[in-house]
Amino acid sequence: MTPCPLAITPGEPAGIGPDLVAQIAQTAWDRPLVAVADPSLLKERAEHLGLPLTLLPFEDGTSLSPAGTIYVQPIPLRHTVQPGRIDPANAAYVLETLETATRGCLEGRFTGLVTGPVHKGVINAAGIPFTGHTELLAGITGGHPVMMLACPGLRVALATTHLPLREVADAITPERLESVLRVLHDDLCGRFDIERPRILVCGLNPHAGENGYLGHEEIEIISPLLDRLRHAGMDLCGPLPSDTLFTPRLLEDADAVLAMYHDQGLPVLKHKGFGQSVNITLGLPIVRTSVDHGTALELAGTGRTDPGSLIAAIEQASIMTRTRKIHHEEHRD
Repeated sequence: MTPCPLAITPGEPAGIGPDLVAQIAQTAWDRPLVAVADPSLLKERAEHLGLPLTLLPFEDGTSLSPAGTIYVQPIPLRHTVQPGRIDPANAAYVLETLETATRGCLEGRFTGLVTGPVHKGVINAAGIPFTGHTELLAGITGGHPVMMLACPGLRVALATTHLPLREVADAITPERLESVLRVLHDDLCGRFDIERPRILVCGLNPHAGENGYLGHEEIEIISPLLDRLRHAGMDLCGPLPSDTLFTPRLLEDADAVLAMYHDQGLPVLKHKGFGQSVNITLGLPIVRTSVDHGTALELAGTGRTDPGSLIAAIEQASIMTRTRKIHHEEHRD
């Protein structure tokens, strides 16, 4: 039986997303891949790169396809695209591809969603409020999203995501931390098949507050919450100073790290696995993975793009969909 297809949204049409889709289509995959995009965009970019690409119409029940082909669910561009030149006129197109793919996952036509990079600035320049994929997907699915990046040997989830640094401390509340940790714990069990995940939790302040001399959030908020969740059965270690947490001795027995803010945890992960790491949204009723990089407008159409992160995102989504199916079947029995 052919596996249910994965949906792929190339993201910003003037960026490297269409290039990457043309590149990964050169490989025969173990499940159907469906690009939710404008067919002419993919065809033109493939021709620009000198890559053979046959576009197949997507229908429910899609079979496996040979190298050099990819299925397409067509979404029309709003304006002609030039590689490297963003155009607010196509912002609505980008959002339509995401909404169509996400609803396809909810309806069971796709088993998961893999997203290419979008350009937040041009979407907002079009007069459309947009903070990112995660918030958009949560609005459609009703989920409680948690951002996690993963590469071989390391997973880092975030308690806060795209916030100015001066707002982070106020956002670290017991309610937020409990919600994030429960989602992280449950999805490590259900989507990564880890029976009792061990999670290392960063402190917010330097030296994890140094007993209150460098901040009180660890004493007043983080430690009491971790103690309560340990009593509920979670394996949590922390709060730990982030400058020593990311060392082999501590990481060797850990299944994931929870960082308090974006640039506390992600520089370490991207140093370790940039180009091979995957952005994963936990806490949604669908599987969603993404590349770990931006639109790279200067590389669009040049043939110098590396599809490694998109390949890793597709492979991770495939693993998660299989694990999720097995987990649900076991619990149903």
